[in-house]
Amino acid sequence: MWSAVFVLWACAVWALLVRAFLARRQRDLLLADADATHAVLEALPFSQSALDADIDAGHTATSEASRQATNGIQSHDLHNISSWSPSASVETASASVRSSSAYPSSSASSSSSASSSSTPSSSSSSSSCACASADGHAAGEQQCCRQQKPKKEHATSIACCSSTSAATACCSSTSVAASTSSGACCSSMGHENDVLDSNSFRKLSLLVLYGTQSGNAEQYAKEFCENAARYSDVFDIVMRDMSGYDPEQLSDEDVVILIISTFIDGKPPPTAAEFYEWIVNEATQPRSGNFLRNTRYASFGLGNSLYSKCYQVPSKELDRAFSRMGALRIFGRGEGDDQNDSHSAFVEWQENFWKSQQRKRGLLSNYASVIAAQNEDDENESALLDYESDESEDEGEPLLDVEDLGASIDQSAKPDPEPMAGAGLPKMISAAQERTLTKQGYKIIGSHSGVKMCRWTKASLRGRGQCYKRALYGINSHQCMEATPSLACANACVFCWRHHKNPIGKEWKWEMDEPDMILEGALAQHRQMIKQMKGVPGVIPARFEEGFDVQHCALSLVGEPIMYPKINEFLDLLHGEGISSFLVTNAQFPEQIRDLKPVTQLYLSVDAGNAESMKEIDRPLFEDFWERFLASIDYLREKEQRTVFRLTLVKGWNADEITDYCTLIRRGTPDFVELKGVTFCGGPRNELRMTNVPWHQEVVAIAQQMADILEHEWEIAAEHEHSCCVLLARKSKFKINGIWHTHIDFAKFRELLKSGEHFTAVDYMLPTPEWALLGSEERGFDPEHTRFRRKRGGSSRPEDS
Repeated sequence: MWSAVFVLWACAVWALLVRAFLARRQRDLLLADADATHAVLEALPFSQSALDADIDAGHTATSEASRQATNGIQSHDLHNISSWSPSASVETASASVRSSSAYPSSSASSSSSASSSSTPSSSSSSSSCACASADGHAAGEQQCCRQQKPKKEHATSIACCSSTSAATACCSSTSVAASTSSGACCSSMGHENDVLDSNSFRKLSLLVLYGTQSGNAEQYAKEFCENAARYSDVFDIVMRDMSGYDPEQLSDEDVVILIISTFIDGKPPPTAAEFYEWIVNEATQPRSGNFLRNTRYASFGLGNSLYSKCYQVPSKELDRAFSRMGALRIFGRGEGDDQNDSHSAFVEWQENFWKSQQRKRGLLSNYASVIAAQNEDDENESALLDYESDESEDEGEPLLDVEDLGASIDQSAKPDPEPMAGAGLPKMISAAQERTLTKQGYKIIGSHSGVKMCRWTKASLRGRGQCYKRALYGINSHQCMEATPSLACANACVFCWRHHKNPIGKEWKWEMDEPDMILEGALAQHRQMIKQMKGVPGVIPARFEEGFDVQHCALSLVGEPIMYPKINEFLDLLHGEGISSFLVTNAQFPEQIRDLKPVTQLYLSVDAGNAESMKEIDRPLFEDFWERFLASIDYLREKEQRTVFRLTLVKGWNADEITDYCTLIRRGTPDFVELKGVTFCGGPRNELRMTNVPWHQEVVAIAQQMADILEHEWEIAAEHEHSCCVLLARKSKFKINGIWHTHIDFAKFRELLKSGEHFTAVDYMLPTPEWALLGSEERGFDPEHTRFRRKRGGSSRPEDS
């Protein structure tokens, strides 16, 4: 029995020993070169615990680990520790450890030098050679040794500077007598008030890398470089797009700033994908822990928190990968959230970054000749500490957002306001968004609505043509107001001509203005813009006067109009003013479509024929976007007034999904199908190019293919070549005795709506004029107007001149 017990015990012990041996073996293989480096990283200047200890104790003592690391300080110098700068000694210790791991031969050199140098320095401030390099890099050591003038009395110390590895050992392990000739290399060990000679150290390389989709990250990178230019005597500043940068060169950089936005499904922007994949993959390699051991970094990410599952993923992954590869994070990762004020968050993060680097142990702490002395007891000290981070940030609760931090400070400084009715909800658009939209020509109404004058309104006032709605449905463009009661949207479409400057959201969570205030404000602003057209060359007086009499409202300016909780009340007021309604929805709020009151014409945007394509093109917030889309189609089918599927065709994206489109058309049975080529909006970071814009003939061909597949239940009825637009209409409802009736009897619609009687789309239709029909000579251009063609140089001339 005891024998059996002994055998079992022996087996258990043997198993534990084998397991321990294998674990030790694996650890040694993975971390052989990284152990010494990580030991020093714990004592480096940007460690939060070391920072707090030095601030609280007034630099009167150092930890045992720091004393052990600082081999160059002699025991008899410790009485003068208050004048010792931790940054230089820790950097010296860092150089020593790095030399032991990266340059094995330096140990012998170091020990021989140490034994031969026995004369203590004349003062504690010059007890060790700092090698004039702020970061202890090999390049700085070589420069140090080049500047050292050999003298007989310094033969021993100069001998150790004959090679890079020897220089490292020399500058980390020896005490060199102070003299004027050796001052360039072995100057004082970093008094915090020393003024350094710019010739005695090399500049730090500062690389600002950005990965962008819409251009925001690039703009932030430019702003960072402009701020960094204040310290051009300290840094060599370079800004690079991740798409054009070789990541293998990162190990040559001293400081790297990463600014990256978030793309679809948490992916990096396409231009940064190659760089991102290389970094993330390299960080998983067994010996990657030393690759960036001489590099310091900080990162800032851009994204939208409504995309909760993929929010800030590229920024987080890059930050984690840099840390795994041995880089030292010198400042906490920042986040810019489009739902708040992303730019303000970046500005605050950037300001606090530079403040932190001017504090003790920061990048700028020893460069008094470059920057003014900073007050360490700054009133923002507590706020700055919140930005410091460690590896726990990756796994635990996220740090307080920069914008939230600023808000908390503001609130703490102000008394609690008196409670107000309806208070507690934020405004839909931030001050920055309002400035951007205003710059683009929008007139903001209240806290969530807007109006803008369409270019076709201006053209119609001058007799230079009208929009496609004139050819297809019969409106007067100079009497049409383009507005929205909700600037927010649930999609971020690639072809959005607003460049995603409006807010996005999945539900109404903002302050809400009353419908009458919105309508009054929209009409007042629109009429003011009409008034400003007075005196513009070519404006026709009769049309100018008609422009103040608004007859139509296109609720398609920007955003999602049916998100507004009081959309039905708004429509009632609109129709009460005798104004027709053209309402466009992105088909993500099916219940609101179901409950919507009759409108003159209801549009449903069909931007793709299948779920995969729609996810890529619309970038919807909702995870069940396709189910919501199909439900919206089903509710649209139940509407008895005029309904339209609007297809925006983008070559290379969705223009070849003809069969899928036809399946959706059969399901929703809309009265009309608008096929319109995408409008190219320009912009340096626009994902689309002119090559993505189809020609009008291509749109006509696609419409004809769809009509053939639909067995001519829908046929091409009208076109507007200038807008690259073609209209398919249901033959059974709108082609009467061979004549198309796609135009609208607006007076009849108002009469039917006011009567309260049941009516359908066929009750307020009018014949389509011949000039709007497919194949007509005018191609949909109103013959009462004169078409002008723009010449190179910006001028224009009538078509027939």
